[in-house]
Amino acid sequence: MTSKTHTDYSKLDGQSYFPQDEFIGRLKQDFPQVFTEGQIDPVKLKANLKSIIELGETYGLTWKGKSNVFSVIQSTITKTLHPARVESVNFDTTDNLFIEGDNLDALKILQRAYYGKIKMIYIDPPYNTGNDNFIYPDRFSESKEEYLKRIGEKDEEGYLLKEGLFRKNSKESGQYHSNWLTMMYPRLFLARNLLHDDGVIFVSIDDNEVHNLILLMNEVFGEENFIGNVIWNSTKSVTNTALISVSHTHTLVYAKMKDYFVEHRYNFRLPEQGEGFSNPDNDPRGPWKADPFQVGGERPNQLYPIVNPKTGKTYKPNSGCSWKNDYEHFQKLLADNRIVFGVSGEAGPQRKRFKFEAEERGRVAKTIWDDVDTTTNATTQLNELFGHKVFDNPKPIDLVKRIMELGIYDPSEAIVLDFFAGSGSTAHAVLDLNKEDGGNRRFILVQLPEKTKEDSEAFKAGYKTIAEIGKERIRRVIKKMVKDKKDNPSLFKDKAEMDLGFKVFKLKQSNFKIWRSDVIEDGKDLEKQMDVFEKNVKPEAKINNMVWEILLKSGYDLNTKVEILDSRFRGNDKEKGNDKEMLKQVQHDKSAFKDCPVYSASEGEIIIALSKISQPAIKEIIKLKPKRCICLDSLFAGNDQLKTNTVLQMRDSGIEFKTI
Repeated sequence: MTSKTHTDYSKLDGQSYFPQDEFIGRLKQDFPQVFTEGQIDPVKLKANLKSIIELGETYGLTWKGKSNVFSVIQSTITKTLHPARVESVNFDTTDNLFIEGDNLDALKILQRAYYGKIKMIYIDPPYNTGNDNFIYPDRFSESKEEYLKRIGEKDEEGYLLKEGLFRKNSKESGQYHSNWLTMMYPRLFLARNLLHDDGVIFVSIDDNEVHNLILLMNEVFGEENFIGNVIWNSTKSVTNTALISVSHTHTLVYAKMKDYFVEHRYNFRLPEQGEGFSNPDNDPRGPWKADPFQVGGERPNQLYPIVNPKTGKTYKPNSGCSWKNDYEHFQKLLADNRIVFGVSGEAGPQRKRFKFEAEERGRVAKTIWDDVDTTTNATTQLNELFGHKVFDNPKPIDLVKRIMELGIYDPSEAIVLDFFAGSGSTAHAVLDLNKEDGGNRRFILVQLPEKTKEDSEAFKAGYKTIAEIGKERIRRVIKKMVKDKKDNPSLFKDKAEMDLGFKVFKLKQSNFKIWRSDVIEDGKDLEKQMDVFEKNVKPEAKINNMVWEILLKSGYDLNTKVEILDSRFRGNDKEKGNDKEMLKQVQHDKSAFKDCPVYSASEGEIIIALSKISQPAIKEIIKLKPKRCICLDSLFAGNDQLKTNTVLQMRDSGIEFKTI
């Protein structure tokens, strides 16, 4: 699905998108009086909102370093995502995604293309037990030398090399809880931006941080959007050395807008399991259950007597209770054969609830889940998939499937995001549930290439990082499903074209040289920076990666279809050069693109030219009537007239034109 955006192409500067900028822009339009020299003046803001803002002490969560969190959130990045086709499965046709890299950077990169499009988020973040590793936020007061030193803390594959960037958060640390909260806050904030208005987030956590996480989620999502705290019986075994053996894990549930589910409560239900239904009276409407006809609370118009037609006995509601419906509605139910008096017909009144009605409405979830798999079950399942142990305490797919059944009402196009992907349980659960119910849920997983321990079975088996374990798990699940579909298609419900694939993208530095005013300290550096404007593409950049970066930063999602328009390519000719990894090559009748291949994306909505450009190619682009066209500025080097003519022709044709 192609993203529809409001990208300002005159400001396409390679920076990640910060949605709050649009809010500030609207605030500047509606309340210009609260701005001073382009910045919000807090004194003026308080003065204009004095009836809303209460000065003095307030209730809330605070910690050492919280003020820096907002700098982390607001800072933009120039990084991008590079496709890794070799590590993917069915790259050209799948809509599932696996992003390898730091999830904070990944969430920032996803803001423009996926803002408000995620239906459900499930994460299982570090529990802060004292043994967890995680990345600390970027630092903002640093010298040029400190900056250059820090950006070298990853090798070419993105593995974290130095202790200062990625380390254990020990309980002996004086900022033990603060470090964890500082890590979690910006990720949750950016995640909320991605949620659809009827979206839901589920976060698993244990007792170490559940108290802080509730307060943190209340601040980010609003305590009015708290839905519940599900207690999952995560382990059946007993720890004999503990004072009290812990057998549970929390899963906090928050909505983007809880009011939606209050109004549409049937959209937040688990599937009806169909147990206990029968049809002893051969009702043509099918199996049914007898539900109580009493409800709590006395309502004067619902306190009438009911006479059992078989025994003649009169029934009234118990003290403090009422019948479910008023007398007129009761008479309609009775005439419709929806009121029964027990199996023998000699008891008090009950109301029929048919199985088809129950399936339509679903069942209300409870806060205690002791009927799903445990971490022990999940470990066994993963060991069987790999043939040996590769990951400690994975989440069971049974649990994640239950969460998806509750959080996703319409599985036809829902996107599920997990940015602490670990071993890939969420992807496994999405594929498994789609197989069972014929849904078309899609997943986006994000996992850091955290190194596995050298003495672990995973490392000895060749999995150097957690991300490699996750990708391999998905590949194995897909391989097994392909075989099962061939051998036993009845296992797959109504899904002839199930999406059995995933694209891998890796977080990388931009393909373009970036102007950094903070590293210009002398004339020599300035001279180097001036060269950026003439040759802004890095020498190692590949055209394929550049295309994806431009699309992503222009607001197109990672499933946008890309074609090469080049008359040299005919039928099944072999792909050539840097373009060998492009998604699809399309034969074009015109010779205009013979020496100037261009890239068409989103069914011709956008055209990108990165290698050569000519007047015939420009004319042909205009004939294709794209909404926008992006070219490298260097393609016009030495030919200002061609560039001027191109700008005018594109403008006259109603095409947004941008050079970078």
